Amino acid sequence: MQDQGFDTVEANHRLGFEDDERDFRIGAGILRRMGVGAVRLMTNNPRKVAMLQASGIDVAGRVPLWVGRNPLNDAYLRTKAQKSGHLT
Repeated sequence: MQDQGFDTVEANHRLGFEDDERDFRIGAGILRRMGVGAVRLMTNNPRKVAMLQASGIDVAGRVPLWVGRNPLNDAYLRTKAQKSGHLT
């Protein structure tokens, strides 16, 4: 669908999916079982931070991921920021 001009979010919606179908509660459960109560998280995804916190893992800090922007990923990164709220 992206080859037809749809961005990643539009393609997911046309397929009947949410913007992002990943479930970070599983990872939070693993961390809790390992005795980890707080993390410093490398992410640009605010949803990931919120899901971990809602699952009982304290996000003590967020380290932004710096991805080299280029002609092949520019539209994707713009879409993630504009439509999914990804941070830098």
